[in-house]
Amino acid sequence: MKDKIWLSSPHMGGTELKYIHEAFDENWVAPLGPNVNGFESDLESFLKEDVKVAALSAGTAALHLALLQCGVSYADEVICQSMTFSASANPIAYCGARPVFVDSETDTWNMCPIALRQAIEDRVAKGKKPKAIIVVHLYGMPAKMDEIVTVANEFSIPIIEDAAEALGSTYKGQNCGTFGKFGILSFNGNKIITTSGGGALVCNSKEDKDRTVFLSTQARDDAPHYQHSHIGYNYRMSNIVAGVGRGQMEVLPQRVDARRKMHDFYLQILKDVEGVAVFSEPSQDYYSNHWLSAIVIDETITGKNREALRLAFSNENIESRPLWKPMHLQPVFENAPFYGDTVAENLFTFGLCLPSGSNLSDIDRERISVVLNSFF
Repeated sequence: MKDKIWLSSPHMGGTELKYIHEAFDENWVAPLGPNVNGFESDLESFLKEDVKVAALSAGTAALHLALLQCGVSYADEVICQSMTFSASANPIAYCGARPVFVDSETDTWNMCPIALRQAIEDRVAKGKKPKAIIVVHLYGMPAKMDEIVTVANEFSIPIIEDAAEALGSTYKGQNCGTFGKFGILSFNGNKIITTSGGGALVCNSKEDKDRTVFLSTQARDDAPHYQHSHIGYNYRMSNIVAGVGRGQMEVLPQRVDARRKMHDFYLQILKDVEGVAVFSEPSQDYYSNHWLSAIVIDETITGKNREALRLAFSNENIESRPLWKPMHLQPVFENAPFYGDTVAENLFTFGLCLPSGSNLSDIDRERISVVLNSFF
């Protein structure tokens, strides 16, 4: 059996153990300490825009706390991009609220500003003005933030950016995760940098960060005893995990560069294959970290489909994956409203994510190219 080529595997940089050993040596094992503070500071410096960052146990936890701080509660409605992973939508249900799903546009595969406006206008007409908008930067590709922000501001609805896949991506030179009232980051094992598991909430003010930390540490009041006036959560990142993050931040630029080179690798291999489009930036306004490289296959031209390619890779012990199944097609959300057309549905039907890890070798790329060249 050939070695497994993963879609996106963790890639250590070499200095992570230094920070972990320091935490052990100083007995900073609790969910606080110098690594947490240092990791947050590293992220703030990287993102710029004078943001504040709270390190948490997961990106999902960050999104939950963002919704709570936007005032989302039982029976409220929240607009969410349909073309995304379920973790973008699940926290809406945690709050007892209802998701309203919006289709993608074909340039970035992200939330369609036209469908967004239609959704808001219709929900307002029905007496249910949405409490927040969750926009996702899919696979690292920045969304059309100018248009989306314009619509959100017109209706005074806060934006929560799900930038879980987009650390290192920019739109018009500004980092993804810094456009909305809140931004979400993820450091899951398959992300561009990892803390094994973890996330962060990007805030626009120290007050919002302090509130996030308060809620994520069981909302303990300032008293000598344990007193609670609010419902709290056990969502804070540990000092050990944050140590991994500090080491990973030292190699983030190299990780982005390696992922982008994988995208260029696929562009080169598939440049002469009619009916296959590699997911790429629509203009120079967009700079994607290309966390995952993806293609869309036109079956009418190629006579091939993405499932056959996925199986061809699988036969060579190479992992690939269909694009996210849109949320409005998921059984758990089958009764949620949806606005748009069939863009997200078609992307799911005809799209495939390709191996994109920053640690892929020349031998790995040769194996991948053999499959692609043979298949097409």
